Amino acid sequence: MSDPLNDKPLKPRYQRKQWSSIKGENSWTMFKVISEFVSGFEILNKIGPCVSIFGSARTPSSDKYYKLAVDIARRLTEEGFGVITGGGPGIMEAGNKGASLYGGLSVGLNINLPFEQNNNQYIDPDKNLQHRYFFIRKVMFVKYAQAFVALPGGFGTMDELFEVLTLIQTKKISPIPVILVGAEFWTGLKDWIRSVMLERFHNVNETDLDLMPIVNDEEEVIKIITDFYSGEKRERLKPNYEL
Repeated sequence: MSDPLNDKPLKPRYQRKQWSSIKGENSWTMFKVISEFVSGFEILNKIGPCVSIFGSARTPSSDKYYKLAVDIARRLTEEGFGVITGGGPGIMEAGNKGASLYGGLSVGLNINLPFEQNNNQYIDPDKNLQHRYFFIRKVMFVKYAQAFVALPGGFGTMDELFEVLTLIQTKKISPIPVILVGAEFWTGLKDWIRSVMLERFHNVNETDLDLMPIVNDEEEVIKIITDFYSGEKRERLKPNYEL
């Protein structure tokens, strides 16, 4: 076989990779997904304004950030917000603990994992959701939160944080507070975003850096949120993500 324009031999057509047929029972996955969405919506549609707290499952109760997460959740409760966490140990447990011990609404969005994740004891029994799929869990985190508070964590925390920042940046949800707690943990990341993403590669805008203030204590967290929802704005609280 040759190219009619230059009479040079053409490369033989490569054999395409074969795609294995999906088993019939896997088609039922969409019904599992729908069921998980419906269950979550039915429970969380009734909870009112909440703040989602992100952070590591590996943080021990003796750690200063565990104690800080408890204090942040306590203060959010005093301001009339419920608390949503991933429902597991570490920072998630601390967030639920701070809400539960001080009479606040305490929601847990658990994910089925082979390690680390298990329900903590401070979740309201009727607001303890179980998820198979990360993407559904993230919808629940975002749709029902009026602010996001991120404490030190690992890949999961980064995944949740950048999901939220992307949705705000692309105007898929309304701008709401996204607060990074712990300058010693977050400053290096924000500096890298500025020096590499922004100044070197021009992949973000200067204003995008304003989406994630860094603070060190619970009162700074509360001030950012209460200032944002002052006056009439507080009366118009509603879920994000109009799906």
